[in-house]
Amino acid sequence: MSTIERQQYGVAGNGGAVHLFTLANARGVAARIITYGGTIVSLDVPDANGRIANIVLTRRDLAEYESAKGHYGATIGRYANRIANGCFTLDGATYHTSRNNGKHTLHGGASGFDKRIWDVESYSSEDGVALLRLKYVSEDGEQGFPGRLETFVTFALDDAGALDVTYEATTDKATVVNFTNHSYFNLSGEGCPGVAEHLLQIDAAGYTPVDAELIPTGEIAPVDGTIFDFRNAVPVGTRDFDINFVLKGNGNRGEDLRLAATACDPRSGRQLDVLTSEPGLQFYNNRALNGFALETQHFPDSPNRPQFPSTVLRPGERFWSRTTYRCSY
Repeated sequence: MSTIERQQYGVAGNGGAVHLFTLANARGVAARIITYGGTIVSLDVPDANGRIANIVLTRRDLAEYESAKGHYGATIGRYANRIANGCFTLDGATYHTSRNNGKHTLHGGASGFDKRIWDVESYSSEDGVALLRLKYVSEDGEQGFPGRLETFVTFALDDAGALDVTYEATTDKATVVNFTNHSYFNLSGEGCPGVAEHLLQIDAAGYTPVDAELIPTGEIAPVDGTIFDFRNAVPVGTRDFDINFVLKGNGNRGEDLRLAATACDPRSGRQLDVLTSEPGLQFYNNRALNGFALETQHFPDSPNRPQFPSTVLRPGERFWSRTTYRCSY
């Protein structure tokens, strides 16, 4: 039976109270989530010998989460990844968004959803699933984005050890949206040596090439013969990556879950399957962090790339997206 518990986590710099929720099951899997940034602060998973370790990178306390630049475990919005030159045009109007990555917008701007305290809409444990539903309302013009956006993110942990994350949003004005979770994984356990020996498989035959500033060129290129070919499991290695993969499927919202990536740690025997309804997956590997991110999302700079799957949300529509992190050992 999965359970959920609530406790005080701290007080943010703006005086807002931040709470911690622990979702746990009888197999030893536990996900801890704080209302600051809708952030996964830990994900405990047993290994092949039953030893439990946290497989996501974390910060020591709330102050570190407030000052961290790496988006550790946070819910990202309004727009995950990059918007070139902090600018896009929608229905004939031009919008200028917060520039926090040189001249570009990254992960929603300087004060994106990862820097906000989310409201607790509900939490419960029933039918073998622990559920936490958070809500954040982004007002029209926040970080330069149009429309009053009402966003929900729901975390669910089942008895089998799968952590499911669902995103929903509505708007009163045409806008662009793109959400993801920005956890860094080390399946050996946080604080263990790097992830170079982890095996990674990504179910993608294409990727979106980028320029020197990591802005997509607009092309969708095949992975054949490149360092981006992860169709068969290969070691993560020591090379840094920050690239979007084009997953199988047509990219329409509401599409069924499909397997996007599988990571395996030969040392511990832990395996992580990432399933998603999203059309893209950003693989980010930074050797200095000893962890990698598998960010399910729409493509970077889609508001300026009409050939990419659309990220436009209009009044009367409901955005829906789902990603599942399935752990085994």
